[in-house]
Amino acid sequence: MAVRRVVPNIRSEAVRESREFYGLLGFEEVMNHGWIMTLASPTVPAAQISVMTGDKTAPVTPDLSVEVDDVDAAYEVMRERGLEIVHPLQDEEWGVRRFFVRDPSGRVVNVLGHR
Repeated sequence: MAVRRVVPNIRSEAVRESREFYGLLGFEEVMNHGWIMTLASPTVPAAQISVMTGDKTAPVTPDLSVEVDDVDAAYEVMRERGLEIVHPLQDEEWGVRRFFVRDPSGRVVNVLGHR
């Protein structure tokens, strides 16, 4: 399994203001579903930040997202190790397959792959 990118998730009710702030650093909006907006560098597209008001289909808002090339393999590794699955593996309507797992520090990690 390989990591494709890591994206910090910033919980905020000030989405428009966040877009303007990170725009000053060169980020541009690449996705906006209303509850989550992703900003990326136009010159380094994998350099991204997501701003979330809350997660639409999960019980908690993740602290960061890790995109992997095989989300099912990642899920099995986490389950086999007995780690806490906070949100079950599922396909989301916006084109990702994902699950949430809690890391040793208590942070919630959204592990995903695009379908």
